[in-house]
Amino acid sequence: MLEAFLSRDASADGRFLTAVLTTGIYCRPSCPAKKPRPENVRFYETEADARAAGFRPCRRCKPDQFHRQHDADAARLAAGVDAVRADPGRFHDASDIARAVACGDSTMNTLFRVHYHTTPAEFLTQARIAATCEGLARNGRNVLDIAYAAGFRSVSAFNVQFRASTGLTPTEYRALGKETRFAVRLPADYRAEYTLRQQGRDPESPVEKVDGSSFGKVLHRAGPPLIVRVQFDRGFARCEVTSLTSVSGDDMRRAHAVVLRILGLVFDPAGLERRVARNRTLRPLVNGRAGLRMPLMSDPFEALIWGIVGQQVNLPFAYKLRRVIIELAGTDAGNGMRAHPDAHAVAALDYADLTRRQFSRRKAEYVIDTARAIAVGDLDLDALAAGPATAAERRLLEVRGLGPWSAQYMLMRGFGFADCVPAGDSGLATALERFFRLEARPDAVATRRLMEAFAPHRTLATFHFWTSLGDSP
Repeated sequence: MLEAFLSRDASADGRFLTAVLTTGIYCRPSCPAKKPRPENVRFYETEADARAAGFRPCRRCKPDQFHRQHDADAARLAAGVDAVRADPGRFHDASDIARAVACGDSTMNTLFRVHYHTTPAEFLTQARIAATCEGLARNGRNVLDIAYAAGFRSVSAFNVQFRASTGLTPTEYRALGKETRFAVRLPADYRAEYTLRQQGRDPESPVEKVDGSSFGKVLHRAGPPLIVRVQFDRGFARCEVTSLTSVSGDDMRRAHAVVLRILGLVFDPAGLERRVARNRTLRPLVNGRAGLRMPLMSDPFEALIWGIVGQQVNLPFAYKLRRVIIELAGTDAGNGMRAHPDAHAVAALDYADLTRRQFSRRKAEYVIDTARAIAVGDLDLDALAAGPATAAERRLLEVRGLGPWSAQYMLMRGFGFADCVPAGDSGLATALERFFRLEARPDAVATRRLMEAFAPHRTLATFHFWTSLGDSP
């Protein structure tokens, strides 16, 4: 392998990857860049292995793009996913998706787990829910006609699945916009105290405020921001949306979607809880926290900003840096609250605006340059959120300032993928050391190895580990 690398042998491309310790970059064997000293070279079989060891893809030889072009299964799966989203009513069950992807059921299950962190059946259900919500919002047809067109065959199954996914009945969802209030029915095991802890972790934040058993969240929009107030009350999250101007139906549907994200209702904890229940060693992870769900950030850009400012600094300082960005580029919502800015507002900042306020020059560049890439369309977060997760991670790692930790954080809390591991995270390493009673904190490679026991639910397992630190003395 070393001979092939030093001779830039193109025939070795795709057989292995080379990584250089001194640069932190991995390449194709044929990379035209200057060759390093042999003792600084490491070899990896896959991109995932190289990333797990802390390396980033080379921008010159673009190994991820090379490997992506040769992943025929992933390309067929992406085409099948697009077809399901466009018209879920065409697909009776998961086997119909397998036929569209031209593979067997077992292969398709594996591909969905790897690339979308879900099962084909779960994906099909969510596509049907999304199509139903769109139909309820955009036309006046009978509810059942809309449900049947989306592919639901059973009225009872439709009602159960719709309420489980949205917290509303179809009639209540259609009514969003007619009133500025709605009540999301919570699962019986919902743990509101952890949501409140998350929303109140920075007491000085102008974007979210906790008051007893309720919290307020400001949402950016064109014009005056929206303020969503959520009150936990006897099995419901009772929500009210206000603004200095009128609130439209689209505003209400967006507020509802954000509430589902913040409450963590996009994650079902049952899968992880069943998995650890079968293992005496793993079972204590959820003891006392059954029903815990991981809240997402309100939108991917907010998560991206946190992923950049939160790198390699302690939490109080990260909160301070986040508040600087909100103060400079956010929108006033009154009563001391502000909306988190969008990419266009952050892109308009100058590096000096941030460096004068304790940002390092490099971190200021990461924040503003990434916002500018989003503002001009070079980085499409909504497209990445639609998956596949593998492609989203590769694209994020191409962005200057985003490393393996921040890419995984985005996949988890920005996009909601269910099987992520932010290897290298200090809190996760500390929690793993305590949980498994290790002699030393695990490094990134050891973290990935330990977290394999929780696949395919590693995102929620990570949140359990993070939460365990707050529960500990």
